[in-house]
Amino acid sequence: MPDALPLSPATLVVSSGRPARTQAAPVNPPIVLSSTYVSQGEVPDGELFYARADTETWHPFEQTLGALERSTRPALLFGSGMAAIAAALSLVPPGGRVVAPRHAYNVTLVHAQDLAARSGLEVVPVDIDDTDAVVAAVQGDGTPAAMLWVESPTNPMLEVADVPALVEAAHAVGALVAVDNTFATPLGQRPLTLGADVVVHSVTKYLAGHSDVVLGAALADDPAVHTALRRHRTVHGAIAGPTEAWLALRGLRTLALRVERSQANAAEIARRLAAHPGIAQVRHPSLPDDPGHARAAAQMDGFGSIIGLRPRGGVAAAEALVAAVRLWVPATSLGGVESSLERRRRFPLETVTVPEDLLRLSVGIEDVEDLWRDLAQALDAATSG
Repeated sequence: MPDALPLSPATLVVSSGRPARTQAAPVNPPIVLSSTYVSQGEVPDGELFYARADTETWHPFEQTLGALERSTRPALLFGSGMAAIAAALSLVPPGGRVVAPRHAYNVTLVHAQDLAARSGLEVVPVDIDDTDAVVAAVQGDGTPAAMLWVESPTNPMLEVADVPALVEAAHAVGALVAVDNTFATPLGQRPLTLGADVVVHSVTKYLAGHSDVVLGAALADDPAVHTALRRHRTVHGAIAGPTEAWLALRGLRTLALRVERSQANAAEIARRLAAHPGIAQVRHPSLPDDPGHARAAAQMDGFGSIIGLRPRGGVAAAEALVAAVRLWVPATSLGGVESSLERRRRFPLETVTVPEDLLRLSVGIEDVEDLWRDLAQALDAATSG
């Protein structure tokens, strides 16, 4: 198929990163299990010589994710989502200011605070859905930010940022913009096309999709930024194993189907939860009265598969609900084929403004009626008192 032929994301996840179509060639790329390569003399740029620097087993996944994000360059595969996040934050110079969501993946914020303690990095928390407040924080009081970190929707509060407006404001003062696109996936939004400088993913979640690998990825169109991210990966050894890379590519092949099903399930379950008497609050951007609905509808393709839920009865009811489900899996992480849920404040490092009783639901691809029956009986049991 000609490279110039425009393809939808649903086709790209299947067709990209395949071996060349020569007679008797394999349909799937092989796993190359080698730590080193035959090499002598000066090493030309791009030549394989040692697997910490590069290995061909990464390339099919990197090419496919780069195509999905509409990047001009392949993605960079990392050993975990946090490894990719650490590489992105390493772009901030010592003493620089990072404006970041008050509600974001908790380990991202922990790492930023660790950098603050070691290198004088200043971390400025903001409500990422308050555009005026974010712009003011980025502009600063005489000292603009070096980086704006964006999650949209946020983890676990599901706030939706006005990404184009924030990118414009950050670039006006010379700040880099990094977007964690894990929740939305490149099928839901493509931040590079909105002007972002760096996009990161926890590949562990939706991209791999089967709760069986831990990987991350980063993308950048700018050659200097891409080179800096790649150098960080090589020097810090934040690399992916070849088997994990191959498994992630296999999982990626079904991303479009999985996202379509899980988003439809999530929207239906959120609709039913909103009408349930045992619910104090439910957040999902598909709901017409959700604070992020209009913005998500304008800049996203779909509303994602994560639901925020607060049952009536507080922490006790939340814990009772988790204990009462039978089909839903009580577990951390998200984005697998299975539906899971957890109370986020059970982690001591979770942001203190996240409500104690908030449950984060990751909706999978099971039959929606089975999922609802299990959740409804657990809600009834947890809130009947």
